[in-house]
Amino acid sequence: MTSVVLGVSAGIAVYKSCELLRLFTESGHDVRVVPTRDALRFVGEPTWAALSGNPVTTEVWESVHEVPHVRIGQSADLVVVAPATADVLARAAHGMANDLLTNTLLTARCPVVFAPAMHTEMWEHPATRANVATLRERGAIVIEPAVGRLTGADTGPGRLPDPAEIFEVCRRVLAGRREDLAGRHVVVSAGGTREAIDPVRFIGNRSSGLQGYALARTAVARGAEVTLVAANVTLPDPAGAKVVRVESARQLRDAVLAAAEHADAVVMAAAVADFRPVRQSDTKIKKSSAEPDPIHLVKNPDILAELGEVRRARLEAYAAGAAAAGGGRETGEGLAAAKEAGADGPRPRVIVGFAAETDDVLANGRAKLERKGCDLLVVNQVGENLAFGTPDNAAVVLTAEGGSVEIPRGPKEDLADVVWDLVAQRLA
Repeated sequence: MTSVVLGVSAGIAVYKSCELLRLFTESGHDVRVVPTRDALRFVGEPTWAALSGNPVTTEVWESVHEVPHVRIGQSADLVVVAPATADVLARAAHGMANDLLTNTLLTARCPVVFAPAMHTEMWEHPATRANVATLRERGAIVIEPAVGRLTGADTGPGRLPDPAEIFEVCRRVLAGRREDLAGRHVVVSAGGTREAIDPVRFIGNRSSGLQGYALARTAVARGAEVTLVAANVTLPDPAGAKVVRVESARQLRDAVLAAAEHADAVVMAAAVADFRPVRQSDTKIKKSSAEPDPIHLVKNPDILAELGEVRRARLEAYAAGAAAAGGGRETGEGLAAAKEAGADGPRPRVIVGFAAETDDVLANGRAKLERKGCDLLVVNQVGENLAFGTPDNAAVVLTAEGGSVEIPRGPKEDLADVVWDLVAQRLA
């Protein structure tokens, strides 16, 4: 049985941690709740003990013969602190040990996940940002808080993510965390775009966003900073991802290109409409006895190809700048571009596309890979009960060098892990 320590600190979001505890226990994990003293002012010790089936204490002085301040952390397979207040993040970052929770954090040699919750001003304060950076440098996963309603009338980043999404991150960590995306910024697009015909009707597709969200959730569990551009998705926000909501292909293009400016990798999992109506009616088109006017279409921007073109131009400028620097010339746009790009070169360093095909899957996929200029292309067959809206997926990942990796049918998180494996290899 997996041993999980659930640390609970004193924030109004403590009540949500009861649901997180239930998810762990119902999944067969043995959970020891370690609250701070003030956390018990929000939810009392009897509640935690009843839900976990284990004793609850905040002090190092209880059951001293069992040395709890050492043993709890030593025996844990995972420590998750939810909510993690600014105070607990600060004490953890500075190695303080003035209660049972911080002692446990110091003695734990297992993965540690923090789910912060606090007011926006506290989260954005330089001291908190420095503490978060310190914890991440040491290998802890600090999930980005959600954006939403806070205490009182305040709204902004600092809300505790949905307990089910925190649990999903922890589940991926327990399944075997890789730290190969730590310190990386990745962009993932998900869902399906909609192109308006009138205020009521649109041209769309069947994409649910499940695969894109699995990619985002898995990247968070592997330590990445994740920007998720979501087109018309109704799923809960993945814990730790910055979610940018869009509707149309042009909105998705603008959001992806903006986020890609400083990204290590971009994964285009969204199903983007190839066409949009030339004109959108300002009012609902009424049904009449006459035949409706035909809807004339125009091509949407090719976002994946544009990403490749932008990177190609930056690579050329980077190469020119490197050559100028090598020749002793300290001026020129190319040299400026090279300096701006940094040691890793122009961004994004890795571009991954998706191709949903109904026939000639591999042949169409290989042709698309060559046209788009991406590094990897995930090709999958779509149709009735295939890919769109299903919890599982199967695919072949084609590489720009001519190779391929087959991914057998399984949970979409498994496919996501294979994609990130291939991305991490290229980033390394």
